[in-house]
Amino acid sequence: MSYVPVRRVVTGHDGQGKAVVLTDGEPPVIVRSPMQAGLAFHEIWNTARMPAVIEPTFDEPTLGRTDTAPPRNGTVIRIVDMPPEGLEGPRLDKDQARELFSAVGLAENAEHHKAGRHPLMHRTESIDYGIVLSGEIVLLLDDSEVHLKQGDVVVQRGTIHAWTNRTDTICRMAFILTDGRFAPDLAHAVERWDAKTGA
Repeated sequence: MSYVPVRRVVTGHDGQGKAVVLTDGEPPVIVRSPMQAGLAFHEIWNTARMPAVIEPTFDEPTLGRTDTAPPRNGTVIRIVDMPPEGLEGPRLDKDQARELFSAVGLAENAEHHKAGRHPLMHRTESIDYGIVLSGEIVLLLDDSEVHLKQGDVVVQRGTIHAWTNRTDTICRMAFILTDGRFAPDLAHAVERWDAKTGA
């Protein structure tokens, strides 16, 4: 599959309060990594608080922001292109995983690296809605996996996970991330599990 640009349309208001299109085209921030050719994070929008303040115009919220997780009390929407990895997944060591994670604001997740599991296992303390727009992908959890195809939706609730594309074409997904917090009992259980499994 050849690259298909992502189109972002942002609406707003003119000085009289009339609804207008403020910008229409590719998003200004697309994060790529030389560690994995074809991987692309198209940063569509983010909000820094809830409720979000709707201004007549806007300062581009995606500029200068490098974190994958949403801001505290905020949201993020992005389109991610995930390239084919083969049946074994990418061949990345812990340092290479850290470098890739650093490019998307998740460097601390390199500590979840463990032999025999996908090198890009990660976690954000958020509720994420993942929608497969095209292609197929496999969601990996601690010791299970789920095959997803176009039109499928995942509600990712703070679990450690990785995405692996075992096909020969790019999988494009939309992700909407909302800030979250682990309940105290779950936070302790997750810490114990990570310590037990070395994640």
